Amino acid sequence: MTSTDTTPTVDVYIDPTCPFAWVTSRWALEVAEHRDVDLTFKLMSLYLLNKDKDIPAEYRQMIEDGRAQGRVAAAVQTDHGHDALSAYYTAFGTRWHDQDVKDVDVVIRESLAEAGLPAELAEAATSDAYDEALAASHHAGMDPVGQEVGTPTLHVDGVAFFGPVLTRVPRGEDATQLFDAAVTMAGNPHFFELKRSRDEHPVHS
Repeated sequence: MTSTDTTPTVDVYIDPTCPFAWVTSRWALEVAEHRDVDLTFKLMSLYLLNKDKDIPAEYRQMIEDGRAQGRVAAAVQTDHGHDALSAYYTAFGTRWHDQDVKDVDVVIRESLAEAGLPAELAEAATSDAYDEALAASHHAGMDPVGQEVGTPTLHVDGVAFFGPVLTRVPRGEDATQLFDAAVTMAGNPHFFELKRSRDEHPVHS
């Protein structure tokens, strides 16, 4: 699906609050340090993915609580583009996931400032002004791979697949080897699933 004389286009669809998406996003950045890839972060929404599903009440509350973070990220993506989203997401994720800061207002405010974005974007947290834009981004990412998956979702040269789900960030050659393997499997039109039970939580740093 990729070759030595072309640059693969890699779109990583994330929900800002998802710890697995955070680890995979850091892996994607590691790949980009060692391989020529056209990498873009885009938004999906765990809330939209699960709003019509029968899920445990605790998980339902968690994704409801995460709507504010997704709405602000949607405002960033819509008004300032994907580079701004990448900068904001890194600032947000460093606080939310790596430093375990869970004061939503503080994390949003500090992340916008670090990314050099207008402070008033924080107002999107309690507004539906960007809900349609978020839904459009979500469906662009998730419809090609199906609704029975989650985040992270990758699109590589137009081929969409769920994962890889990681609990550690591979570095150097380990990162690029995993990327090559994932691309090879995704490029086979008759390959659909490879999975094993997870026995550890993500480690973000």
